Amino acid sequence: MTRTRSGPRSLADDLRARTDEELAALLRIRPDLVVPVPVDIAQLASRAATRSSAVRVLDRLDRFTLSVVDALIVLGDPATPKAVRELLSAPKTAVDSALAALRERALTWGTQKSIHLVRVVAEIVGPHPAGLGPSAHQLLLGLPPARLATIVRDLGLQVSGDHASNAETAAAHLAAADTVQGLLDDVGPEAVSALRALSEGPPTGRIDDARRAVDRSTARTPIDRLLAAGLLIPVDDTSVVLPREVGVYLRGGVLDPSVRTEPPQPEMTGRDPDRVDRAAAAGAFNVVRQVETLLDAWSLRPPPVLRTGGLSVRDLRRLPELLDTDETGAALVAEVAYVAGLIAVSEGEDATWTPTPEYDAWQRESVADRWVTLVRGWLETSRTAGLVGSRDERDKPVPALGGEIDRPLTPEVKRTTLDVLAGLPAGAAVDVEGLVAAIRWRRPRRGGQLRDDIVRWTMREAELLGVTGMGALAGHMRPLLAEDTDEARTRLAGLLPEPLDHLLLQADLTAVVPGPLQSELARELNLLSDVESRGGATVHRFTEESVRRALDAGRTADDIHRFLESVSRTPVPQPLTYLVDDVARRHGVLRVGAASSFIRSDDHALLSEIVAAPQASALGLRRLAPTVLVSSLDGVTVLERLRQLGFAPTPESADGSVVVSRVEPRRAFGRPAPQPTLADRPTPTDAVLSAAVRALRAGDRSSSVRPADVVPGRLGRTASAQTLADLRRALEDGSTIWIGYVDHHGATSERVVDPVRLEGGWLAAFDHRSSEIRSFAVHRISGVAAVDA
Repeated sequence: MTRTRSGPRSLADDLRARTDEELAALLRIRPDLVVPVPVDIAQLASRAATRSSAVRVLDRLDRFTLSVVDALIVLGDPATPKAVRELLSAPKTAVDSALAALRERALTWGTQKSIHLVRVVAEIVGPHPAGLGPSAHQLLLGLPPARLATIVRDLGLQVSGDHASNAETAAAHLAAADTVQGLLDDVGPEAVSALRALSEGPPTGRIDDARRAVDRSTARTPIDRLLAAGLLIPVDDTSVVLPREVGVYLRGGVLDPSVRTEPPQPEMTGRDPDRVDRAAAAGAFNVVRQVETLLDAWSLRPPPVLRTGGLSVRDLRRLPELLDTDETGAALVAEVAYVAGLIAVSEGEDATWTPTPEYDAWQRESVADRWVTLVRGWLETSRTAGLVGSRDERDKPVPALGGEIDRPLTPEVKRTTLDVLAGLPAGAAVDVEGLVAAIRWRRPRRGGQLRDDIVRWTMREAELLGVTGMGALAGHMRPLLAEDTDEARTRLAGLLPEPLDHLLLQADLTAVVPGPLQSELARELNLLSDVESRGGATVHRFTEESVRRALDAGRTADDIHRFLESVSRTPVPQPLTYLVDDVARRHGVLRVGAASSFIRSDDHALLSEIVAAPQASALGLRRLAPTVLVSSLDGVTVLERLRQLGFAPTPESADGSVVVSRVEPRRAFGRPAPQPTLADRPTPTDAVLSAAVRALRAGDRSSSVRPADVVPGRLGRTASAQTLADLRRALEDGSTIWIGYVDHHGATSERVVDPVRLEGGWLAAFDHRSSEIRSFAVHRISGVAAVDA
């Protein structure tokens, strides 16, 4: 590597001087530089200096590190660490740490005493770093020569015949603190107040006739005095700018008086860690049961998919009562089920939201395993449930499960929020708005209002999902954030309640469930009864409608009696027995057929009662026989109308048998779970990083170094046996080699390759010329030589 005494001459030189570990760290932080692998370090440096790549890494810098970037721009190229510390008035350790982070990310290069900022970074930051204007020299150069000469003369300086010299002289004068203070004393407090407003940023102002001819002797207004002294410099007919040097002086000689080296700490409230974990475990158990309840319901009656995608507002509003939550919680339950791959859009013309076969496998797992599946999907997804119900650009509500809630920013902000919580002591609950401020300091460039909202939504969703309890991060969530799912599962399993296999029946036609029921029992009980209240214990109520629902689903009276006797710790009350028997006795007395349609019953009086009922006139009934009525309406409508009138009809098939309206659970096949939309590429594995660094080093050598005995176009020819031996040796050593390769036209070229596999007369190798794995016929390889560092 070529060096000068003053250090590297470019970013590429700086990167070449780094260790393999430092290069791997750069590629890990900036994964967009890896794909495709640059052919050499010069190309790596060129790619790192592109605007799109630099924007990605700048967006992930904290507020203080960005202030260091501003300081480097203000100081000019090159800068010293000492000058940065003085301009920021910050401790040496904080500045050195920020400078190291910038160098690690290839945003700066140079030596420890001479720091160069990559040029594109200043272009991205814009013309007003830290809210300051351009330098006085740059602004003065833009003035007409006569106007500049007047300013120089009014400053008491010697005017020369050279415009650039006059600008340099005046700029040097304005850079001196004593000079600026003297000028401020002369222009008066009103003018100084205007300057202070501009010094806070932005540094531009609008005035009429900004380029008017004015000097200190003719200045009458505060603005005239500022223009004459060069404290405000016009850039066009209506705009003036505060020079950078004056702005820094008005800020007390520092770039940003409010800059802080550490993120603001949100207010914390100490909680008992055990109580936090128990509360979070209760939330975890609850969300697993909510997902199970939702998908069981959708297995039987899946809601339709909107034409534009998503779940309709009407179907979403049905969920809070089913899941015992609000619409926000219901949308979250549906979304976590979706991203976990448990529901999908069914195939066919009438598409519906239907559980997938993965749901059946998920149900067989333990509660802790099921929770881990849900939360990992929630952590990684870019779908933002907090947007559900907000208004889109057409002023329509954004639907759940739709495509409009995908935000690439969400996974990063969500992870950052939880990492902040993980860094606090166990049981520490934080003030949400303080947490928003802390995340804003960590990612000031990216997200804006959406970033702040995602932090708030993350905290709300974390509580509902059992990720936090009482506002503090749960103990079982900490290992999950560290990718230790086994430990997370074990910790949560120890906190979850054991599902019950019993309930308590009461004489008022209710059942008290003192805890979570086993899944199979819960499904059967939900079929047979309606939930009346939830809390520490759940109360279910048995009604004629709920019992008839079970009978319609194929249960018999004996089935219901056996179930109640098997699960109740108390004797089955007589009122409940009577209710089941009475509904079962009347169930099927009336039968509705599909002949558009008919009603038949052996009970003549019952049919007479139906015909006589005023509300039944809409059915268009007429009597064909003492035991048969016919209607002009279809059988399904007649069935529902009779039930609304208080009767208990049963559907009948064409052969006269009773139709059991058992609905088989539906499943959606072949639809994968939605993948997150990431703002950046995923972090490469260590193996990929190691291979990329080797390729970069080899590419650098291939562009500048050739074996001493190799002449281009005349790589020495070796015998076939020797060629095979050399290839095997290179494969075993993992070394980079030159090969001479004869193409179909007989022309020989030299390639730098990393052998990967040798078999069947073919060499598979990474070709540094094309940056891809290629296959070479061994019989066409004319010679082999090592590429040495």
